[in-house]
Amino acid sequence: MKHVIAFDVSKGKSTIVIYNEYRQCEFEGELHHTRFDFEQLHQRIEKMTALDGQPPEIVFEATGVYSKPVEEFLRDHGYTYYRMNPLEANLQMASMRRHKTDSSDAHELAKTHFKVERETTYVQDTYYEQMHAITRYYDEVDKEIILLRSRMHAILHGSFPELEQLITPSSALFLNFVQLYPHPALLLAHSKTIIKNRLKSNTRKKLSLERAEKKAIVLLEAAENSYPSIKPTDIRCIQVRDYARRIADLMETKDKLVKQMVTMSEDKKEYKVLLSIPGIGDTTACRLIGELGDIRRFQNAKQINAFAGIDIMRYQSGNTQYRDRINKRGNKKLRKILYFMVCTMLMAKRKGKENHFVDYYYKLKTQPQKKHHEVAIVACMNKFLKVAFHLITHGILYDYESALPAQKS
Repeated sequence: MKHVIAFDVSKGKSTIVIYNEYRQCEFEGELHHTRFDFEQLHQRIEKMTALDGQPPEIVFEATGVYSKPVEEFLRDHGYTYYRMNPLEANLQMASMRRHKTDSSDAHELAKTHFKVERETTYVQDTYYEQMHAITRYYDEVDKEIILLRSRMHAILHGSFPELEQLITPSSALFLNFVQLYPHPALLLAHSKTIIKNRLKSNTRKKLSLERAEKKAIVLLEAAENSYPSIKPTDIRCIQVRDYARRIADLMETKDKLVKQMVTMSEDKKEYKVLLSIPGIGDTTACRLIGELGDIRRFQNAKQINAFAGIDIMRYQSGNTQYRDRINKRGNKKLRKILYFMVCTMLMAKRKGKENHFVDYYYKLKTQPQKKHHEVAIVACMNKFLKVAFHLITHGILYDYESALPAQKS
């Protein structure tokens, strides 16, 4: 390498240094994340490339949203770059005495680039970036729904406590009914016929008039016997109606996000591979792609385990030895998806949907020294990542009857 450009990225600007092949600093300055400054930098890099006969090596430390403009500029112009994990960068720049400033960090990044062999950052297709963004949006919506359901439950316990026992709280009918009748007095103000018709019109399932009438009778009986702790004119009745409406809107948003991800993924190899595994549906397949990204950027399954944070952390010193446990330094959202995915697979076994991961779980649970449930689940997560990596990189659909080498490991 003839030149190294290093950035220390902060909010809206970066400290930039340029070192030559003799490890001497040729330039130090400040780069504002504006179109003008990025264009000036592009012209400087083009001149250096023309003079050296090769492009400079560019290194910076990832700083969340603040480093995104720098990375987007490099991607737009097709520059190869080295995006450093902050923990890895700190370890490489560690010294006995070090002054921590933006300028010194940029200099240290450049100096260590001559000493440490670093891998260039794998640039993923825009599809994976979009899937990641939609997946995170989906998670935010899901969290908000959980919060609103908790608040709605607290109010309903005082206004109409019997309602959650008579209608499934997770159903669209429940949310519509709460908006109509958050208090038993409001329900008693209407006749059985009106309630029956509203039940039929507010459910997505095919509900016969006979079943709707029976449900209306049960609801009226419950309303007559209910003793709420708040009045029908209480502001909390308006509040719970608002919660139900917002939850219904958020549920619709979740459905739209899943449909959008499915539309984007229909022709993707990894999507087809994941769907071929029993126990994985559209939502889980899309969310896995969103969190894993382009799985081809990993060299082996061990790197994927480290990315997910399920690699084993071991500690032993002298006579002290702690029990092995997973690292948890990786992607916690991916770990959560994998955990519930395996749990879903275990439940799907009852419906005849068998796969090697479920078999492996029961093998671990029935061996002489049977594993704890959580340990067995993590082991299945590990096995799944190995198999998924093998299938996706080789373009093979999952087949329970086939004894693939990856499934035997």
